[in-house]
Amino acid sequence: SLLGEEKPVFRGSTAYLKDESTPVLSPAALDLAERAKEYSPENPLYVVAIGAITNVASAILINPDVVKNTVVVWLGGHALHFSNTKEFNMWQDVAAARVVFSSGVPLVQLPCKGVVSQFTVSKPELNAWLVGKNPLADYLARITVAHVEEKNKSPYWSKVIWDVTAVAWLLNEGGRFMSTRIIPTTMPLYDGHYADTAEEHEMRYVFFIKRGALMEDLIRKLTGDL
Repeated sequence: SLLGEEKPVFRGSTAYLKDESTPVLSPAALDLAERAKEYSPENPLYVVAIGAITNVASAILINPDVVKNTVVVWLGGHALHFSNTKEFNMWQDVAAARVVFSSGVPLVQLPCKGVVSQFTVSKPELNAWLVGKNPLADYLARITVAHVEEKNKSPYWSKVIWDVTAVAWLLNEGGRFMSTRIIPTTMPLYDGHYADTAEEHEMRYVFFIKRGALMEDLIRKLTGDL
């Protein structure tokens, strides 16, 4: 690989939850359910989810100890102030989102539109910062430009780099890259909105991305300019 490393990958769910009590059995969900047994509330397993949250919800349903032994960081849903929450990751499997949000698992939500949508990059920036720096940086810049320009005929575009932000939360000591607050846990509804009534649990909600600081850290790591 371009990183010169190999890591195990477990196949995830091939279907969504059919209800809020039946897990979708998959190697990924089963591994997470088993792996959580090795951790504790004092030494939790951090789970970063960047797609539909079916695997995590299934692991919770398979092994309820996942709730007390993990911290779930999820890029999903839209901001509370947005008009709806029909966001790609959440809208694919609302039942799974409801399982996770109602479970009481320590949860960090990075909303997409209205928050993470601030973290964008443009073609001139990619060319200046990444192209020609090393094989990985060059590859990421070129596939990003090719992907966007295949669909976007205007040269005046910018692209949101969604998934980076979820991982960046793990490095957010002192609020380096994003601002957060503790709020009553919201509940996704099947009509594409959040419930107005507060859950008994609390969650950490990311409400602002510090674009400049996070972009600098990302570019320095990709180019080796540390």
